[in-house]
Amino acid sequence: MKLIIFGASGRTGQQLVNQALEQGYDVTAFARSPEKFGPSHERLTVVKGDVLDPVSVERALQGQDVVLCSLGMPNIMDNSQLRARGTKNIIRAMEKAAVKRFICQSGLGAGDSHEALPFHYKYLIAPLFMRALYADHNLQENYIKSSQLDWTIVRPGTLNDGERTGNYQHGYTTENKPATIKISRADTAHFMLQQLTDKHYLHKTPSVSY
Repeated sequence: MKLIIFGASGRTGQQLVNQALEQGYDVTAFARSPEKFGPSHERLTVVKGDVLDPVSVERALQGQDVVLCSLGMPNIMDNSQLRARGTKNIIRAMEKAAVKRFICQSGLGAGDSHEALPFHYKYLIAPLFMRALYADHNLQENYIKSSQLDWTIVRPGTLNDGERTGNYQHGYTTENKPATIKISRADTAHFMLQQLTDKHYLHKTPSVSY
């Protein structure tokens, strides 16, 4: 199976790349900063590109089987909506290339998962410091849900650089929330890659955290 990962040079994206290679997949890493990747791997192709450039996105998608997206922003208050705009280009390119499976990282608090946030996040942190981030994710999710793709939107909690444990909760409801809304980037990547062979969350938006 051939995978292309957008946002591959980000911290979650690098976890996706490394774990996908460990699992035996052929990986194309689409990144603005390809120099962040270490030694070459026989099943890794690194493509330098800008997700806001439709031509480079279309070119990179040729011959791929599955698309994973982990676009990030260095500043949570950035209003450029890069995730949504880039995802829109990815969707259009996938439709042109007849690539159907799309697994995209969003965030806990987007869409109907807003109610799952703890009180201080919901009424203090989110509206004061994360308004732009959630607006970006909400628009990104709307583009995906309006597409004809076989999509899964993964909503991780607050990300950290902890180890991969494989021990986390996913798909929980507002009434059955986990003890914490934190999760490592390694475990987020682990869950996203599980969706390659498990269709339980097809056309769904599972949240994931410890």
